[in-house]
Amino acid sequence: MNTAGTIDRPLTHDPQKQAPMKPSTSEPAGSATTDFTTTGATEARQNRNREMQLMQEALARAHMHERLHDAGRERRALRLVVAQRMQRRAERASLRARRALAMAVMQ
Repeated sequence: MNTAGTIDRPLTHDPQKQAPMKPSTSEPAGSATTDFTTTGATEARQNRNREMQLMQEALARAHMHERLHDAGRERRALRLVVAQRMQRRAERASLRARRALAMAVMQ
């Protein structure tokens, strides 16, 4: 299917590579304003593209920053769980040692 692009789905998104607009037959000739230079529009378009690219980079940077914070939070939580487990193990070992000492004293 080799159809020409439409307004909703142009063949290219680069306005300079798109076909120029043809005058409409329903409008009288000379009714539109005269042509003007589009250097300002081109510069604004390039600036907008640059801003959009920088916006994507800032979004990616913020996303990575958030993921790093999540990873750090996850590591701290894991360390806390391990420390609690080791504390419970130490308490049980302490109780066993006290019982063993009490048994030794009793005999």
